[in-house]
Amino acid sequence: MREMEAREGLVVPGAVDTEGARRASGVSTGGASPGPRLAVADPEVPEKVRRRRFSGGYKLKILQAVDACTQPGEIGALLRREGLYSSHLSKWRQQRDAGALAGLRPRKRGRKARPVDPQAKRIAQLERENERLQRKLEQAEMIIDVQKKLSRILGTDGES
Repeated sequence: MREMEAREGLVVPGAVDTEGARRASGVSTGGASPGPRLAVADPEVPEKVRRRRFSGGYKLKILQAVDACTQPGEIGALLRREGLYSSHLSKWRQQRDAGALAGLRPRKRGRKARPVDPQAKRIAQLERENERLQRKLEQAEMIIDVQKKLSRILGTDGES
């Protein structure tokens, strides 16, 4: 087994044979370092990952390069070199076929904003005013009821 690994270059010089054995993470098997190596994390982590955006020109350039590929594996190599996925290509082809450059512009994600209807704004304002006046009317009716009860208690029912 060791001979085959040595021929294929899989054996690390100075490595200790630990076949089947476990070791603590961060502990080197070679004799180069005297103690455990500690990995230091980068303290500056971005708060939110930014989405990649591709311009219409870039998309067209990539699609033209893909169309020019003739050998097996060329498209895969192009995708790996550019850091793209095959789903990008299929989506961009659909956009290109649907409307050339107009379909290749990046679109905003999420729900589309509704246009503000001036009538809806006026209706909402009138409903708020109606509720305010209803509360005021209820308060006035309560005051009138209290005044009626008070006048009955005092015996002044409008007798003059």
